[in-house]
Amino acid sequence: MKRVFGVDQKPAFVFIFAGMIKLNITDETSRLRAVILGTALSNGGVPKLEDAYDPKSILHIKQKTYPKEEDMVAEMNAVEEVFNKYGVQVFRPKLIADYNQIFARDIGFVIEDTFIKANILPDREQEIEAIEHVLTQIDPEKIVRFPEEAHIEGGDVMPYKDYILVGVYRGPDYSDYIIARTNMLAIDYLQKLFPDKKVVSFNLRKSNTNPYENALHLDCCFQPVGEKYAILHKNGFLEASEYNWLVNLFGKENIFEITAEEMYHMNSNIFSIAPDVVISEQNFTRLNTWLRDKGITVEEVPYAEISKQEGLLRCSTLPLVRE
Repeated sequence: MKRVFGVDQKPAFVFIFAGMIKLNITDETSRLRAVILGTALSNGGVPKLEDAYDPKSILHIKQKTYPKEEDMVAEMNAVEEVFNKYGVQVFRPKLIADYNQIFARDIGFVIEDTFIKANILPDREQEIEAIEHVLTQIDPEKIVRFPEEAHIEGGDVMPYKDYILVGVYRGPDYSDYIIARTNMLAIDYLQKLFPDKKVVSFNLRKSNTNPYENALHLDCCFQPVGEKYAILHKNGFLEASEYNWLVNLFGKENIFEITAEEMYHMNSNIFSIAPDVVISEQNFTRLNTWLRDKGITVEEVPYAEISKQEGLLRCSTLPLVRE
């Protein structure tokens, strides 16, 4: 089989030795070597309104514009083709019939050499079982799960230099929001697990009904990109001081501020293969132009149908190895 390697021509399989995956994730942008990519096969069709988790999916169910399986499969295949182009080892979940398995980031995440299983919505537990064939290739001592009451999902968690940046919802009405996925108890456990890191939490804006006012995860309103840049949406944060903390961390001149419309279309949810290579949605014209102006190669893919479920490229990928 012919392999085409990008950037530095180094194959991904060197990071899988004797059947074991050597996990390594310390940031969002280092050269990607291995990743879990979700699947849209046997997606289950249009969900019932009462079964939808987020306001954007609800909107498209009502408008009868919910994405078709064949379109989403084609979009995810386009992403896998980009990974193949850059020599990235791609794992896919085992298929669960008539079930949505697109958003792999929800079910877990890696920090340094540790895989943290997410405490996700109870009826999505099958999704973790569907990647067991990957988890068996990881040292079991490096797989962690927090207590059930410590809620956390991968879309809220971003390692960055000395920090672990985490989206949360701190409101007393936390239990009223199905789109509140990470709580402060999980912050405490993260800090204990990584004592040498500074875990910083950000109180996110939540709405069960308005997709323009809902930051489902931190990556819906913020993401580092390149060596020093960030994509940011101010209204995704409930606390102005926490938004300003991020502005100060990156520097205002290094930030691409997205509009409410761009947040709705998930412009902050692109995915980095390397500091100078990203995968982005083909319709993100303003963002993609800015990235190219910064010297970053933009691999454009169609992903607008998947975005109708309030998730995009980062949401559907779970990086295992970067270097």
